[in-house]
Amino acid sequence: MGARGTLFFRGALYDHPGTEKLFLAAMRENCAFQYRNCPEYRAILDRACFSPDQLRGREDLYRLPPIPTLFFKRHRLRSMRGGLFHTTSSGTSGRQSRVDFDLGALLCDLAMSLRACAAHGLISPRPTRYVILGYQPHRGNHMGVMKSAFLSTFLAPAVRRTYALTFREGEYRLDMEGLVAELRRCAGQRCPVRLIGFPSYLHFLMQELEHRGLRLPMPPGSKVLLGGGWKQFYRQQVDKPQLYAEVLDRLSIPEEAVHEVFSVVEHPIIYWDCPRHHFHVPVFSRVVIRDPETLEPLPYGRPGLVDLMTPLLKSAPLLSILTDDLGVLHPGESCGCGCGAPWLEVLGRVGMSEIKTCAAGAEEYQRGERG
Repeated sequence: MGARGTLFFRGALYDHPGTEKLFLAAMRENCAFQYRNCPEYRAILDRACFSPDQLRGREDLYRLPPIPTLFFKRHRLRSMRGGLFHTTSSGTSGRQSRVDFDLGALLCDLAMSLRACAAHGLISPRPTRYVILGYQPHRGNHMGVMKSAFLSTFLAPAVRRTYALTFREGEYRLDMEGLVAELRRCAGQRCPVRLIGFPSYLHFLMQELEHRGLRLPMPPGSKVLLGGGWKQFYRQQVDKPQLYAEVLDRLSIPEEAVHEVFSVVEHPIIYWDCPRHHFHVPVFSRVVIRDPETLEPLPYGRPGLVDLMTPLLKSAPLLSILTDDLGVLHPGESCGCGCGAPWLEVLGRVGMSEIKTCAAGAEEYQRGERG
């Protein structure tokens, strides 16, 4: 099974002390595989004077060269050919990253997802109606947010699926009338409802209900599962308490039934929020906050660029990914929910100049241009 399989299939979801050695072993194992099979990544490590066998302690994770997500939108690094399954980023910046899943990664991802969903009470035998606040599946759409939302409809038997963005005449169009009509039908049914997808579309839907003077109480057991961020609608973003209040007011779904996840395509680990709506770091990953100028790791409480680490994928060197998110890492005990794992506070996106500088550095390492 190897260290990766053991990490993803066993143990408690947030037991960092109990999995520290196992996580390091899985990272070292994966890093050695990438070094052998991806010449471009080997060049990056060589120019940084870093070798896989140096991953022996927690401090060594900080020295592993992070690669910006922007780099993967411009370049395709591969350590394996083919792949059983692939996803892409949304491409809102004009470019897309593609991530291929090998069989081992698929099995580990499935184990991770089932364990997390069970722990958060999302697996149910009750027939459920789904309102997807995102894309209708289409053969030409491989975006991770679309596939994740669709797969989420298998956590409870699906009676019906209704989509906010339907594919018509060769393009996606927002079907607000269809959403409102479906919520009207759901309000008079016994089956619980799950609204899944972008928080922006949930907010727009709640505004539409308010504009029409509608309050449509959803059946008991209904839930909201949010993910994907606000993307191009960041100017319309509202804070979480306001969004939860809108859902309670218009749909009678309480805040404790609203869940949110954080993830990026280049780092397909799911960060679920806790009852305090904080994203605790699961055992499958580690989070490092880096200074935007020096890339040095920052202590708890200091804002910086979010660096995400995981040994999940072997298809590409995605061990340490520098996102364009600004965030803060907090100690687990500061949350108050009882989970001891550190939690990540995502503050928003940073200006692209810092990310472009880091991406340019990775390109230079790849070409061996730094002396």
